Amino acid sequence: MSATSQKNRASRRVLSAAAGLATVGALVAALPAGAQGHGHGHGHGHHQPRTVDVQLLSFNDLHGNLEPPAGSAGTVAEKQADGTVKSVPAGGVEYLATSLRTARKGHPYSVTAAGGDMVGASPLLSGLFHDEPTIEALNGLDLDVTAVGNHEFDEGATELGRLQNGGCHPVEGCYEKGKKFKGADFPYLAANVTSEKSGRPILKPYTVWKKNGVKIGFIGVTLEGTPNIVTANGVKGLKFHDEIETVNRYAKELDRQGVKSIVALIHEGGAPASSSYNYDCDSPGAGDGISGPIVDIAKGITSKVDALVTGHTHQAYVCTVPDPSGKPRMVTSASSFGKLYTDTTLTYDRRTKDIVRTSVKSPSSANHIVSRDQAKATDMTALIARWNTLAAPIASRPQGFISADINGRGSTAPEKPLGNLIADAQLEGLAPADKGGAVVAFMNPGGIRSDLVYAASAGEGDGVVTYGEAFTVQPFTNMMNVVDLTGAQLVAALQQQVSGSNAASPKILQVSKGLTYTLDMTKAGADRVVTSSILLNGVAIDPAKTYRVAMNEFLAGGGDGFAALGQGTNKLVGPSDLDLFNAYLAAHSTASAPLAPPATDRITVVQ
Repeated sequence: MSATSQKNRASRRVLSAAAGLATVGALVAALPAGAQGHGHGHGHGHHQPRTVDVQLLSFNDLHGNLEPPAGSAGTVAEKQADGTVKSVPAGGVEYLATSLRTARKGHPYSVTAAGGDMVGASPLLSGLFHDEPTIEALNGLDLDVTAVGNHEFDEGATELGRLQNGGCHPVEGCYEKGKKFKGADFPYLAANVTSEKSGRPILKPYTVWKKNGVKIGFIGVTLEGTPNIVTANGVKGLKFHDEIETVNRYAKELDRQGVKSIVALIHEGGAPASSSYNYDCDSPGAGDGISGPIVDIAKGITSKVDALVTGHTHQAYVCTVPDPSGKPRMVTSASSFGKLYTDTTLTYDRRTKDIVRTSVKSPSSANHIVSRDQAKATDMTALIARWNTLAAPIASRPQGFISADINGRGSTAPEKPLGNLIADAQLEGLAPADKGGAVVAFMNPGGIRSDLVYAASAGEGDGVVTYGEAFTVQPFTNMMNVVDLTGAQLVAALQQQVSGSNAASPKILQVSKGLTYTLDMTKAGADRVVTSSILLNGVAIDPAKTYRVAMNEFLAGGGDGFAALGQGTNKLVGPSDLDLFNAYLAAHSTASAPLAPPATDRITVVQ
């Protein structure tokens, strides 16, 4: 990093700290008057051309994946010229740093922004240290700004304030002798998250990037539905507001300040018609394009905003969606885990101070693979090695053995082999009468963060599952609950997978051995669950009978739109999901008799 760059970053950090963003109480004291960022440049040139191209580099949903993600979770789909699709290994901050630094060459005006979920649900290397390693890596990547995502709230607003401002962990202290965690030297933006007490944003709502008279405003929001997908403790004392209203409000404020070029960083997304990262989202064929919540949000956000960087759905797309005036506007997302980055050209008009948006694709934008056949950034290699040394005693402990890959995150099927394994582990651990007496277990699909990969990752040997690998699968350390639910509530929960807030994008619960049913996707809403087919150990569910059901505390709180699961009574709190998972691996596998991937025969899907 150059001395100038370091100086700018230091001044930005002082600015950040001055905003007093430490806890919900203190966070909200000083805002939003001068919510300013700093660019990297100084001075004014003479005879400047009327327009200047600003390079916007963006990515989203890194989730603390400093090392290349293992297995299918670490690949992107690439459509070939002959129409076939190739799986390309991608990601890892050593390569992301190289990709971004290479992309910036020859671009004097370059700004790097992110769409949220930089941390949370992280592999052990970052999660064990409350994501300090990831913040440190993002500082090294020269990230200029990010929106908060829902996972930034996993440990609550006070911990988010610490990630922004620095300071050692309140319980675990400092991880390295004589070294205090410095915090993020880029602003986290949370325009639509306010304190219930004061009504003010808990972090800066926006920032302005400046260089040689060029000014671009960034407004950051997370999805309004964050409280439905984060534990209650994580969002305590906070209010989440409508994304469109919030962005429009602050766009007006920036406009009044003379900032006419505006980018919205939105932690909400959509689903393109193809999973290939290089799919032409704007191709005119039937069924082409993008669907999901971001479409309506994009259509509702004021024309003052020139581009939308999005996230949350872990999809790759570069699409245009018309703004309220009917002009096309870029909406981008770069998959997840640092596997892609988006390069967008914003043409800035010095006279109007606005971005030139024409009917052709301008700004021009494309996603690029963070390939693993380029040179590694040595500073990131050193950072990973330093934290790995601290993590090694815990991370490398063997927990069990598998005979082949057991896919979870990397599986696109409604029923995932790893989902079945996790649900079985939860049922086995909580079935004894003194442990809760569970007869069935449910696991939320979004809580499965990776695959269990057969190939050795760090010299432990093929088929060995280490604590670090198990942690990467289930990094939330959710406490398990066993509750009473009626048969009617059980059926309602299964229907909520494909109806209500989950109708457009079904969330299929992973179920333990013994529960079977048919999902008819040719029908609509709750009718997709064929109620007459639901059997527990071969017996039809009795609506009036009470069943003991195991699930993590997130689901037991009604998370992910499962209101029926939140109605449980007679709650018993058990061990963590990770403890049960590791105990199951230890009980059911040895080096000579490894665990095979479970069959996926519990949910029959009719397409």
